[in-house]
Amino acid sequence: MKTIGLLGGMSWESSLEYYRIINEGVKEQLGKLHSAKIILNSVDFEPIEELQHKNEWKKLGDLLADEAKKVESAGAEFLLICTNTMHKVADTVQDRINIPLLHIADATAEALIKNKVKKVGLLGTKFTMEEDFYKKRLEDRFDLEVVTPDKKDRELIHQIIYNELCLGVIKDDSKKIYLDIINSLSEKGAEGIILGCTEIGLLVKEGDCSIKLYDTTKIHADKATEIALDE
Repeated sequence: MKTIGLLGGMSWESSLEYYRIINEGVKEQLGKLHSAKIILNSVDFEPIEELQHKNEWKKLGDLLADEAKKVESAGAEFLLICTNTMHKVADTVQDRINIPLLHIADATAEALIKNKVKKVGLLGTKFTMEEDFYKKRLEDRFDLEVVTPDKKDRELIHQIIYNELCLGVIKDDSKKIYLDIINSLSEKGAEGIILGCTEIGLLVKEGDCSIKLYDTTKIHADKATEIALDE
């Protein structure tokens, strides 16, 4: 079994889900008392969030790269950044370490292609929905058509993530807002919806709507389990 490196804490609520999903996956595959070999470096999210909203991505890249090196030095054989938004600095992190980085968008695209989805709706932070680092990767590398909510809805999604979900606050009113936005993307022709923030799956789950949801936390964690057990 390979040792999985997790760079988490962004937020810890979703990092907890990574730890749970991976260990449940290993137990399901191997049985008995088996559990995953994981090295978790959980960072302080507050200064990271401040730098995000100041557009200080060079500093953020350096910060995450330094933290990723610690995970590698501790013995991890591959690395996951346990957040969608911080994949904006994924290339910087990969350049500074000598172990593979499992990109969350690549794992998600693999799941979409397996289900023959071509047009997909994307929910996430404003950074993820509006900038090229995520959407363009899906479009250019995997030939997917990505649609996002309108500006007003993008703002609502973003605020709920930072002001509620990252603080562990789950509200029925916010869930309704998300489901209404998901329905609007479905009406625009989306064949599936990427929950492109690792906290969204805490609010909206499979079965809450008729369209297929792709929870990036579960997809990323499941792929890590697969790699770890692939001898």
